[in-house]
Amino acid sequence: MNSLESKEHLDTKAILTLLVLTLMWGLNFSLIRYVNQGVSPVFASALRSLVASICGVTYCLRKGERLFHTDIRLFHGVIVGLLFGVEFACIYFGMLYTDAARSVVFVYLSPFVVAVGAHLFLKGDRLTFLKTLGLIIAFAGIVVVFQGRPGTAKPTMIIGDLLEITAAILWGATTLYIKRFMADKVEPIHTFLYQLVFSIPILFLVSLILEPVWIVRIDGSILAALFYQSVLIAFISYLFWFKLIHQYAVSRLSAFTFFTPVFGVLSGVLFLGEEFTVSLMVGLPMVSVGIFVVNWRKKTAFE
Repeated sequence: MNSLESKEHLDTKAILTLLVLTLMWGLNFSLIRYVNQGVSPVFASALRSLVASICGVTYCLRKGERLFHTDIRLFHGVIVGLLFGVEFACIYFGMLYTDAARSVVFVYLSPFVVAVGAHLFLKGDRLTFLKTLGLIIAFAGIVVVFQGRPGTAKPTMIIGDLLEITAAILWGATTLYIKRFMADKVEPIHTFLYQLVFSIPILFLVSLILEPVWIVRIDGSILAALFYQSVLIAFISYLFWFKLIHQYAVSRLSAFTFFTPVFGVLSGVLFLGEEFTVSLMVGLPMVSVGIFVVNWRKKTAFE
């Protein structure tokens, strides 16, 4: 395959793509919480990976792409799938205990993991003063959110918060692993497919252990939400995300995903009636400013 050199700065096409993706991902957190009312969370995540994998296999067959490699690349694919599976088990299970608005903010701690990891382990993706300043501002915004709980919060909310933070660390580690070991060796569709296929047994195993009942209620709206999560999010949006990872510096891509908490909080407030706390009002603008600073340079970020 042709190896693509990572672009240091995001062009207009990348920025517009990221805005659409983050809008979709932000809404998805509310839909996860909604689906949890009828389907156990980890089982729902396993179903999502299964449906998205079928879509990915169909895509490969139609394009004449091979499904799996037979060398070290397959091993890397298994590792990515394991990380992804545990990550989403944490996300879905954690949302039994905490709000969607808070979950989406905590999961997007992942850019800090990526920024530091890229500086340490990836060539040409270094922390600069502005990147560091932007990440600090955004991190401070997340701390503000963490400290201000809604009035209806239960003591168990911290369990959900910690699970979402664990998911953030795993997401960051997955992004770094892909960029280090797979980005210039496999096509984006294979990165996508490995991640989903090898996460399925992990998710089903976790579901078997933790969830005695898988389905409580199924109706049209829950099925529609599962379709959104499986086809639009897990298949289409992730395929575009992996294409971006293969082409651009991951520290800038990950920093830009801080927009997802903005959309996620708004969807939680609008569609689930979650409390828009003072901490969210203060923390979200700080996160947005941090994104701008990370991606700013003297010429323009929209080359």
